[in-house]
Amino acid sequence: MKAMGRTAQRGTSQRGTVNRRRAILLMGPTGSGKSDLAMRLAETLPIEIVSVDSALVYRGMDIGTAKPAAADRARTTHHLIDIRDPAESYSAGEFTRDAQRAMQEIWQRGRQPLLVGGTMLYFHALTHGIAALPEADAEVRAAIDSQAASSGWAAVHEELHQVDPAAAARIHVNDPQRIQRALEVYRLTGETITSLQQQRVSVFDDVDVTEFAVAPLERRDLHTRIEIRFGAMLASGLLAEVRALFERGDLSMEHSSMRAVGYRQLWRHLAGWCGLSEAGIQAIAATRQLAKRQLTWLRRREQAQWFDSMHPQVARMMLDALSQGGFTASSDVTHRGVLC
Repeated sequence: MKAMGRTAQRGTSQRGTVNRRRAILLMGPTGSGKSDLAMRLAETLPIEIVSVDSALVYRGMDIGTAKPAAADRARTTHHLIDIRDPAESYSAGEFTRDAQRAMQEIWQRGRQPLLVGGTMLYFHALTHGIAALPEADAEVRAAIDSQAASSGWAAVHEELHQVDPAAAARIHVNDPQRIQRALEVYRLTGETITSLQQQRVSVFDDVDVTEFAVAPLERRDLHTRIEIRFGAMLASGLLAEVRALFERGDLSMEHSSMRAVGYRQLWRHLAGWCGLSEAGIQAIAATRQLAKRQLTWLRRREQAQWFDSMHPQVARMMLDALSQGGFTASSDVTHRGVLC
């Protein structure tokens, strides 16, 4: 793990402005204790929590997502939790718009957003921007499918090359989904997908951002936490929670919500494809693989300051880092000693 360094900030420099906009990113792999740490920070800082988690958006998925308890959500305002039914989709673009709206509301209340989670694609979309692409159009897609059926995808790829050679060079002729999307965007907007993707604007362009990454120093400790946590989820009724979703009749493993780790494996058990013990082993293995991917993403974030999530003073160290970065002075934060 990287050594702890200076607090990294991006955005416009407004050091003399008391009410400048700030945001704190608290990132980490699944099972690292982000939510508990966020609540400890909220005891001292004037913040509201914005969830950065693609599974917490779904209602009725509480145990397997380690959703913050109702008491915690009553004590500290949380955003972007329970905003979709499991049958609905939720994209990175939708998240970016929702998160931006939530942060604006938080700033208007004179508080600061603490963005907490492990969906690294969402963090990437926030910091690097996301292209303003049109929604899918069934009529346009049907027309492209019809064209491909009569002329072949190679011919459709050639048409894409004529209007957007850069996209055609990136997209293989045997990738019909991406060919269709690139051509769909051009037909809907008159602009190429390449051009639109180059017009990304970060949500944090005029915001002072502090990035924290948390994880146990030893990977085996994270693996142990993941195994213990899944066992606790089963003891708390996770199988019954998944069964209720399974028996709804309108969900399948094709839905993004049901592809979440833990839910996917227990769904297979309920469908009769494996025993409960095997499903549990698969769920723990999948969660560990997810954590590994999350850590890989995190290591690419050069602005992140790393902390050992199992250190007993980790919250105090974060508060000290924020104070050194000017957060205390601008937000009238007082250390009440609750984290010692």
